[in-house]
Amino acid sequence: MDDKGSVGKISVSSDSVSTLNSEDFVLVSRLGDETPSSTNNGSDDEKTGLKIVGNGSEQQLQRELEDVLMDPSVADAGPGSEAAMDTDESSSDGSPVSPIPDEDSVVFSQLTYLGCASVNAPRSEVEALRMMSILRGQCQVPLDVTLSVPGVSEGTVRLLDPNTSTEIANYPIYKILFCVRGHDGTTESDCFAFTESHYNAEIFRIHVFRCQIREAVSRILYSFATAFRRSAKKALLSSQQAAPLTPDSDLFTFTVSLEIKEDDGKGTFSAVAKDKDKQSFKLRAGMDKKIVIYVQQTSNKELAIERCFGLLLSPGKNVKNSDMHLLDLESMGKSSDGKSYIITGSWNPNTPQFQAVNEETPKDKFMYMTTAVDLVITEVEEPVRFLLETRVRVCSPNDRLFWPFSKRNYTETFYLKLRQERKSPASDTLYEVVSLESETEREKRKTTASPGILSTGPGSTVPSPPEDDEEEDNDEPLLSGSGDVSKECAEKILETWGDLLSKWHMNLSVRPRQLPALVRSGIPEALRGEVWQLLAGCHNNDHQVEEYRTLITKESPQDSAITRDINRTFPAHDYFKDTGGDGQDSLYKICKAYSVYDEEIGYCQGQSFLAAVLLLHMPEEQAFSVLVKIMFDYGLRDLFKQNFEDLHCKFFQLERLMQEYIPDLYNHFLNVGLEAHMYASQWFLTLFTAKFPLYMVFHIIDLLLCEGISVIFNVALALLKTSKDDLIQTDFEGALKFFRVPVPKRYRSEENAKKLMELACSMKISQKKLKKFEKEYHTIREQQEQQEAPIERYEKEKLHGGKKAINCTRHKSSQG
Repeated sequence: MDDKGSVGKISVSSDSVSTLNSEDFVLVSRLGDETPSSTNNGSDDEKTGLKIVGNGSEQQLQRELEDVLMDPSVADAGPGSEAAMDTDESSSDGSPVSPIPDEDSVVFSQLTYLGCASVNAPRSEVEALRMMSILRGQCQVPLDVTLSVPGVSEGTVRLLDPNTSTEIANYPIYKILFCVRGHDGTTESDCFAFTESHYNAEIFRIHVFRCQIREAVSRILYSFATAFRRSAKKALLSSQQAAPLTPDSDLFTFTVSLEIKEDDGKGTFSAVAKDKDKQSFKLRAGMDKKIVIYVQQTSNKELAIERCFGLLLSPGKNVKNSDMHLLDLESMGKSSDGKSYIITGSWNPNTPQFQAVNEETPKDKFMYMTTAVDLVITEVEEPVRFLLETRVRVCSPNDRLFWPFSKRNYTETFYLKLRQERKSPASDTLYEVVSLESETEREKRKTTASPGILSTGPGSTVPSPPEDDEEEDNDEPLLSGSGDVSKECAEKILETWGDLLSKWHMNLSVRPRQLPALVRSGIPEALRGEVWQLLAGCHNNDHQVEEYRTLITKESPQDSAITRDINRTFPAHDYFKDTGGDGQDSLYKICKAYSVYDEEIGYCQGQSFLAAVLLLHMPEEQAFSVLVKIMFDYGLRDLFKQNFEDLHCKFFQLERLMQEYIPDLYNHFLNVGLEAHMYASQWFLTLFTAKFPLYMVFHIIDLLLCEGISVIFNVALALLKTSKDDLIQTDFEGALKFFRVPVPKRYRSEENAKKLMELACSMKISQKKLKKFEKEYHTIREQQEQQEAPIERYEKEKLHGGKKAINCTRHKSSQG
């Protein structure tokens, strides 16, 4: 058999095997591990991307595998398998044979599934063995399974019920990255595991199994190696058949993105957010970090990135090469779709050379940080360095990340100009680097060359590399709390409202019939405090007022987070801008009281903006009562529960509404990869209070209190519809910037805000339609959850009865 005879060629031990057919991650040597280059010395096996590391020799592995292959109790072979040793209906030990029709596969019986878990380094043997040990020790409900491993790269690994041969779960080979066995002499020596990419290149899971027949572990690893090797050879062959570069195609375009991840204190690293201006990474002092670089070629013949030999970092900008400091590389390789090359490195901020980006930045200040990645490209004579300069702000380690769904990479476009060279007719084509220029450098050069021809009209984009230009109004987002709202109102309108309120006070349990129509036109500013309390049902809230006075005397576990956010809330408004002033003091007390009152949710960043809006219209006791009503009775608190599950449902509903009402914009966002959570998080979490002018914000709260939280969809659709022509002209980054800066500023004009709200009120969105979209979302989520945890779902599907809502007894008692 060809595969069996080549075992010695593909490995140096029997402990793990990985493939380059999917995420293409290569584990970088640390703590004495050998790198692929040092292990293989340029052999064919390195080219095919196979990597097996461990504690045995080639001869030991081959002898062990030969022994295993001769034992029919270990493996059963599906049709066409080269490793088939027994084609009877059952093996010698009585284990069932479960062939998979029409697929070259080997089926392993007498296995126990111990569970799965998320991992950050999908090709790290250390992490895999750690998770293997944890799951083996903690598994309380092991599940007997049969495993089918395909012999071809196009195949699928399947988990089967050993009694019925029913498929429990499946994992395509192209999504499986790594297979590892437990080390000899440990309790995990009878275990193996594989990692797989989930949905995209950023989510990975490890699945752990125990073999009742210990010798089967080696055979299983060999089966994975067979599929991996075939896949890698196929990928290599296809790359050799790439079309040649034409002489005039000398410009290669790349996009390079930077993501920074921080230790969240729970054993995982989460991507950090951009600060409120969405231009500066918001870092926390003293937290371990990871740097992730995504390199994607976007034009010309594909160049083969061989490896990264340096990931570097330095405080400041325009730094010298000697100022850059190497980070420890963790992994490198292609993404699951093969479009990007991803490099990950660990960053210890406490080292002296990084001290400048590990000290808290003064308020409203920022600093620069430079990141570089050196890549070896097979066809290029010299390494290529992509260099990124980004702004960062460093805050307290106790700070929480603000907008959890607005995390974005910093992305720069690079133009690499190459010149072809041939040493001899028989040699491979090599390219010499003529120049490498970023988009930022191009714009700066254009600005310097012709400063007099820059457009200054509305909608023009002025390049922003010079620091002075970055602070111009055109580039800075609108400060929260902006905009004056006049209390003047036409006498006739006030008379109409006066008559309505007189009738309403006679029977507060029934809203006047003409109320919704009046609210849609906007409640007069002078009456908002009274009307908002009536709409929220806070006219009889003596009990809650007394409770509020008690709550503010109690300690809040989130006091530090609340204190930090007070200064950031409505800095443009006179009432809140003074530290220690009446406005900030009242705002602090409301946020603190709510965090104690609602222990499940506590204080959520963004809450302070809504509280500030209420404080501008009523005393703090009443503002607290209305805040509680909005959070509980209007369902705002649901958006913060269960890992923001309801919020994600709202995003799905918004995108489905876009698909129906604004299909051309929906398709454009689909094409550029822009999802609702990237621009609409603040809209839902703060009810538009964080970024938009107060005239518009107050009108939105009018509608919310009268008609419910679903009016957020009306306002969101109106914003998207009025901005459609501009947004369709933008790319991914341009659209995000447009949402961040021009959109809120557009409604500083009271006339524009009125037109927007009229459009929002004219849109008829039925609750029936929203319920339909909600049902679609939960159906999709259930399907995803089944794939995320197939074994748990398989074991508990009969017990599934839906989730029960948490009964907030304190809130109910406050209703009297």
